[in-house]
Amino acid sequence: MTVEEYKSKIEAALEKYFLMGDEFPQAKLGEAMRYSLMAGGKRIRPMLVLEFCRISGGDVELALPVACAIEMLHTYSLIHDDLPCMDDDELRRGRPTNHVVYGECTAVLAGDTLQAEAFGAILRSRLPAESRAKCAEILAGAAGIDGMCGGQYLDMSWEGRELSEQELTEINSRKTGALLVAACQMGVAAAGGNKLMMEAAGHFGAALGMAFQIRDDMLDVLSTNEELGKPVGSDERENKNTYMVLMGKEGCEKTIAKLTQFAKDILKEAFDDTDFLCSLADSLANRNK
Repeated sequence: MTVEEYKSKIEAALEKYFLMGDEFPQAKLGEAMRYSLMAGGKRIRPMLVLEFCRISGGDVELALPVACAIEMLHTYSLIHDDLPCMDDDELRRGRPTNHVVYGECTAVLAGDTLQAEAFGAILRSRLPAESRAKCAEILAGAAGIDGMCGGQYLDMSWEGRELSEQELTEINSRKTGALLVAACQMGVAAAGGNKLMMEAAGHFGAALGMAFQIRDDMLDVLSTNEELGKPVGSDERENKNTYMVLMGKEGCEKTIAKLTQFAKDILKEAFDDTDFLCSLADSLANRNK
């Protein structure tokens, strides 16, 4: 399957969630959830779920709710990241952020509800009970205190002081990397894959996540508002610690290349069909938005 075919399948599946008529008193909340969930984006995380499920010998159709679940959780994190108490951003994917359109209270609840519904989507799926439980466990770990939320806390609490590369990695391996690792491993879990597959998927996701974050830091300096669909230069304005500050442009490029090559090599230890994922890793390493 191609990237566009996967995206089309994912968009069609997401489209079915949270459709509420005016007769529902909480319909506006559903609208706010869909506003951010259906705002486009690369759909990398659900794509990783489906592809790792496929190469682990699983049924991609049965894994679709798991793929939708991780996109719901990712979307919740973006809604909350944009809030005035966090990054205070007014633009996301070329559109006004959720709290700008619906207000802070509804935006907070939209994020909260998306997180809850993510686990509901997994647990209501037609996957075997063991696979459902494993996928939910992986996602909970990636979102919790040692994952995305913990990383966001470190990012905020360490603001205003110069960080070492190790400290910056402590933040980003949780804030960005944890959910990418989870996407890869949830795909394996959905297929009932073995321990070697699970470990390789985790290493691939971790390397991909680090390369992704470094590229993000580069784009905040080198890209434009129009290309990214959100304000650029915010890291420098807010005096944030980034890989561009620590490594410079050339150092970032070399590190991304090494991480991407490692990610591609590790796959071959557990999987036979790695062409799609290797191509995806290359495209993310060189992305412009």
